Amino acid sequence: MTKGTTSKGKRNRKPTHIVCRRCGHKTYNIHTKRCSHCGYPAPRMRSYSWAKKKK
Repeated sequence: MTKGTTSKGKRNRKPTHIVCRRCGHKTYNIHTKRCSHCGYPAPRMRSYSWAKKKK
């Protein structure tokens, strides 16, 4: 009964991220059920002031 690589090593067989239905990027996390690009299923789009490029 070891914990570590034997149990955690089987996690890489399925993809972690799939295509998001709102933004279309491959950033929807299956485990956490949240898109890292747009924040789906949150009603507002994910955006941060530090991520916006200055023109």
